Amino acid sequence: MSISTKRGDSGETSLAGGVRVSKGSVRVETYGTIDELNASLGFARSICEHVEIAAFAKSIQQDLFKIGSSLATPTESPKPQIPIDAAMADRLTAEVHRLEAVEGILADWSIAGEHRAAAAFDVARTICRRAERALVRLQEAGAVVQPAILAYVNRLSDLLWLFGRKLELDAGVSGSLREMTGKAGNRFSRAW
Repeated sequence: MSISTKRGDSGETSLAGGVRVSKGSVRVETYGTIDELNASLGFARSICEHVEIAAFAKSIQQDLFKIGSSLATPTESPKPQIPIDAAMADRLTAEVHRLEAVEGILADWSIAGEHRAAAAFDVARTICRRAERALVRLQEAGAVVQPAILAYVNRLSDLLWLFGRKLELDAGVSGSLREMTGKAGNRFSRAW
């Protein structure tokens, strides 16, 4: 059996359970963006020398495979969706709180690129935000999306931002926009 089946040459693909849809469908776009996020996290992890962050990133990648599988399984599929529970998002929330409490962690806008692995996590964060927007579009199109998936992806973008800031802090560099521009102002959402 070959990976090249030619079944997608007409612009359609099969969802879990054999349901055929356009490769341009919102569902395919959504789980495809989750897949892109997973690959981006793999790259960030591959260049991350911080053992704990790399291990946590790998566990996130495993979660994202479950989420992608769930999203690739429409309600009309004979195959049941993999359940995604709130405990997955709660684990991310706990890590967010742990990192936010680290003395010296940046609580400001940041400019990516001061540290290689931190920048890779920043790229993953932006893909995560795009995945979140795709999830909302999928839901708005009438698809059933497990609530824990949206919570997980929302929390994940915060955590990826903090991974980058922790790596910069440990390396003794800062990507603080205010430090670079010398301008003060109101605090904004750090992870957009």
